[in-house]
Amino acid sequence: MNKLCKKLCRCLRYGMTAIAVLAFPLVSHGQAASDTPRKQTESPYFAVKSDDPSTDRLPLKGTQVDVRILGVIADVVVTQHYRNEGQRPIEARYVFPGSTRAAVYGMTVRLGDRLLTAAIREKGQAKIEYNQAKSDGKTAALLEQHRENVFQMNVANIMPGDDVKVELRYTELIIPTDGAYQFVFPTVVGPRYNGTPATGSGTNEKWISTPYLAAGELSATQFAMKVRLVTPTSAKEIQSPSHKIKLAKTGEQETSIELAQTGSNENNRDFILNYRLAGDKIESGLLLSRGDKENFFLAMVEPPKAVPTSAIVPRDYVFIVDISGSMHGFPLNTTKALMNNLLGGLRPSDTFNVMLFSGSNTMLAPNSVPATKANVERAIQTLNNIQGGGGTEIVPALKRALAMPTDSDRARSFIVITDGYVSVEREIFELIRKNLDKANVFSFGIGGSVNRSLIEGIARAGQGEPFIVLNQESAVAEAGRFKTMIDSPVLSHLKVRFEGFETYDVEPLTLPDVFARRPVILFGKWRGEPKGKLVLEGRTTSGAYRNELPVEANKNSEGNGALRYLWARHRVAALTDQETLEGGGSFRQAILDIGLEYNLLTQYTSFIAVDKVVRNPKPEDSVTVKQALPLPEGVSNLAVGGEVPSTPEPASWAMMLIAIFGMGWLGLRKRGIA
Repeated sequence: MNKLCKKLCRCLRYGMTAIAVLAFPLVSHGQAASDTPRKQTESPYFAVKSDDPSTDRLPLKGTQVDVRILGVIADVVVTQHYRNEGQRPIEARYVFPGSTRAAVYGMTVRLGDRLLTAAIREKGQAKIEYNQAKSDGKTAALLEQHRENVFQMNVANIMPGDDVKVELRYTELIIPTDGAYQFVFPTVVGPRYNGTPATGSGTNEKWISTPYLAAGELSATQFAMKVRLVTPTSAKEIQSPSHKIKLAKTGEQETSIELAQTGSNENNRDFILNYRLAGDKIESGLLLSRGDKENFFLAMVEPPKAVPTSAIVPRDYVFIVDISGSMHGFPLNTTKALMNNLLGGLRPSDTFNVMLFSGSNTMLAPNSVPATKANVERAIQTLNNIQGGGGTEIVPALKRALAMPTDSDRARSFIVITDGYVSVEREIFELIRKNLDKANVFSFGIGGSVNRSLIEGIARAGQGEPFIVLNQESAVAEAGRFKTMIDSPVLSHLKVRFEGFETYDVEPLTLPDVFARRPVILFGKWRGEPKGKLVLEGRTTSGAYRNELPVEANKNSEGNGALRYLWARHRVAALTDQETLEGGGSFRQAILDIGLEYNLLTQYTSFIAVDKVVRNPKPEDSVTVKQALPLPEGVSNLAVGGEVPSTPEPASWAMMLIAIFGMGWLGLRKRGIA
């Protein structure tokens, strides 16, 4: 008995190191443990139902999305239908998402039999014009961009009985990967954690104070989607992993896709459409557009297939895992499945560490440990006992990870795993860009409505690659894609030049390494005659690489007018990245000029439409209504403010003790004394 007690004490002593990991305070995602009570002006909150019939609390009745995909360019029309079924004039405020690649170039407002065409303005000026129209009693609409993928619509003076339809137009490029094409339409903005500026994780932006329905509550807003898919060769394997769809073949190279109405929420997750082309070949090519003042081109060059490398450099992986309140339940379970696959794919020669963060953060070990079976099992066991809770203090977590000592004999990669529900994208990008000499950064977005701007931006800033993991089933595939990619970059040291074809304002200025079978994309302008060729050169694991694309006059088409907006959108994104790196508003004027010249929505420009008729004689009686949003699918009430005990329940304590003794036992076995 005495020997047994001694062994138990040893297990307890070795296992106590897990307490800091397993005992994260379980509080809401919107509020860290040390936060003062949350204000509705600063954070998302639950929508409160009202029995007051005088005010329509849900003025957005429906959203209709019409998409036409021609080759690799999608043209999208989004129609938001507002109706005031109350007895008082209202101003509707609606925060909604957009594609990270969207170039929003047009907005119209239909009010009865009148059609109002919106004008692009400097953001501050548009706000002034909108507020003036609102106070004058005129119906007006204002479209603003808060993030590259988060927009806000304000419609003032919607009178009782009014029907208002706001139509947005945007275009985007669909870039294939491994021969597969994917169109994504985000439907809901996830609740953002608005921490404190002292930690670097707070911005106190007003748009974040958005009301949400409880998890699983059916949204009263209708959502409909129609896609017309026109491809150069016949499309195959058309399917949606996110929604039920109805397909109809309307021609050899044309398919009609429609969203099937199931009676459940269709607008609480991204709509995703996947398809392949016959032959699985990425079509390299050059699209030309001749305009009145400027000519534009888009080049898409297919890289070679990955070649297995014989000598793989030992790597160090640092996994930075979000376990905040918004990750509780389904997202965290998906994360655990992903981590099982990622950790299970490490080589014995690799080293790794795991950081878990919410309101605070903790490391699996002070320094990276060898990827032995025992260490991997210990990390997996630690993860499996985490429940999730607390705020999302990602900036302090990244700072701590980046400060870790490095091993000059190993190539280090950071892997950030999160749903991205924070408001400090710029701070994160700046932090990563300033530490590029330490590691490249990959990002995994967890769930069906992730903050793709953050997930893609982290990878872009860290010269890595973004991944979206919708559910536990896709965790295996995405972990496999990551392993293939990290083992063997396809193309490096890329350079491009044009021979006999005069080009300028080419984007991007420098080409990153290509990790996947994803084409190299170039935008730019051209002068003179369309002739000559484009030459792309680089290195693969097996030697030098060279590819040529002829410039052909017959590639010039009036139907390629979207290239104008796509070039402008890409230039704005590049300037925004540079502005983030250098800080301040150093590129504000350049971004503003592009937005105004190309009629493009940016962080410094907005669309404004104003009716000439004074319709509300008492505008001071108008009520502002914030349109309630459904919680993203799989996200629990903890993301908004659902409360849980600040200490674990007895069941949690039991799991914690089991984990402590289990880890202690592994430690003793490793030392040969168990």
